[in-house]
Amino acid sequence: MRAITAPLGYSRLQIALHWFAFALIAQQYVFKDAMSAAWDRITEGLEAGFDPLVLVHVAGGALVMIFALWRLVLRARRGVPPVIEASKVQGILAKLTHVGLYALMILMPVSGAVAWFGGVETAAQGHNVMKIILLALIALHIVGALYHQFILRDGMLSRMRPAQG
Repeated sequence: MRAITAPLGYSRLQIALHWFAFALIAQQYVFKDAMSAAWDRITEGLEAGFDPLVLVHVAGGALVMIFALWRLVLRARRGVPPVIEASKVQGILAKLTHVGLYALMILMPVSGAVAWFGGVETAAQGHNVMKIILLALIALHIVGALYHQFILRDGMLSRMRPAQG
């Protein structure tokens, strides 16, 4: 079995999946009201009716999970660029943030599906709690990237450009 050497940057596919997932998560927050309204109607015993934004939310969540799983497979097969740590604490914080982001990109669609297709109120409540945590982790991820770019100036964001060679 050959050892995986760390690439200098992420592949074009890894970068594309990152930004597609980001765009899908953003649209999940922007169009969440239609899903919330449909859920409220269902929990009140009413007919939800068809709303294309509900379909967009369900399909978007499924795609976020698929992209997250795909990214994890690519990480395992291709590897990732070496970590740039300003300190041990920041390295641990970055690792926990990434683990949390991946976990939520998988758990949120699962909880949403269990709530929507199974009518499980507890799953809906968990989904709502996770959306707040996900938003906080995304904010932390962005702040960390900007900190590396503009304060530390350590070139970490250059890892998001496809490596040459």
